[in-house]
Amino acid sequence: MRGVIMHAPGDVRVEERENPRIQEPTDAVIRIVAACVCGSDLWPYRGADTPDQQAMGHEYVGVVEQIGDAVVTVVPGDFVVGSFVISDNTCAICAAGYQSRCVEAIFVDGEIGTQAEYARIPHADGTLVATPGQPDEDLIPSLLAASDVLGTGWFAAVAAEVGPGKSVAVVGDGAVGLMGVLAAKQLGAQKIIAMSRHADRQELARDFGASDIVVERGDQGVERIKELTDGLGADCVIEAVGSQESMMQAIRSTRPGGHVGYVGVSHDVELPGGELFFGLVHLHGGPAPVRRFLPELIQLIWDRTIDPGKVFDRTLPLEQAAEAYAAMDSRESVKVLLKP
Repeated sequence: MRGVIMHAPGDVRVEERENPRIQEPTDAVIRIVAACVCGSDLWPYRGADTPDQQAMGHEYVGVVEQIGDAVVTVVPGDFVVGSFVISDNTCAICAAGYQSRCVEAIFVDGEIGTQAEYARIPHADGTLVATPGQPDEDLIPSLLAASDVLGTGWFAAVAAEVGPGKSVAVVGDGAVGLMGVLAAKQLGAQKIIAMSRHADRQELARDFGASDIVVERGDQGVERIKELTDGLGADCVIEAVGSQESMMQAIRSTRPGGHVGYVGVSHDVELPGGELFFGLVHLHGGPAPVRRFLPELIQLIWDRTIDPGKVFDRTLPLEQAAEAYAAMDSRESVKVLLKP
């Protein structure tokens, strides 16, 4: 089969890979119908994490081709959405709602890689969720979003304790930040402030439910957030970048007693103890337990209540994966869908 391999920063190739096969009774092999490039894929692409001929891709939807003898929740022919972290969904950590830290957790990048024609999914019962039927073509981008960016933005909003009547600020206007805006709207937030300097992303943010746009950064950005929240800061802040600047922007934009939900993959972030102590800000986040939210998100998409697939602004064949990475790296595209 064909699949994407990152050989070095900036060096993405589509190459022949071994066809996946059932190795354990809990495995499933799926035919990938759609995959995409994630913002977190850009960290190794830019050299922040050194790749070593790594199979790429962790966002995926597809059709079940084969199942192991122990698989009971999906059958061949099912259209499925999977989380970017493999989980058994039965251990004590999963039962508490943190499937991304399952005792059997495996990140789909690397050994598996779903920017490919097929993929083996371990612990299929705990990782894959079947849709109510075969989806219409126009639903596939939204279902693909559920496998990571929508679930991650949703977790960020839940971690930030977004709820009816609350004010929310979103730091980061990439796909996850935009999905955080959508989640905040669905969870009943009254004021949703998106921080963005890009007209196309501002438009998407407003479409997903943002009431205000802030273009400033740093201290000026914090002051603008406070001006929009009675001088106090937002009740809830979503951090969707992972840098030192974005984390401090999020913390300083939060009112005392407020909550930050952080889901940007952390790179060289250091938290000042004194500022945290006197800020009285709650911090909660990490790799999103997407599997916790998949049944709910799939149903919202199936019922056409939400349309997160709008976050994809370009579709390319798998063979043009290098172009997809370059477009997202240069911010020409918000998110690129890949069709095997």
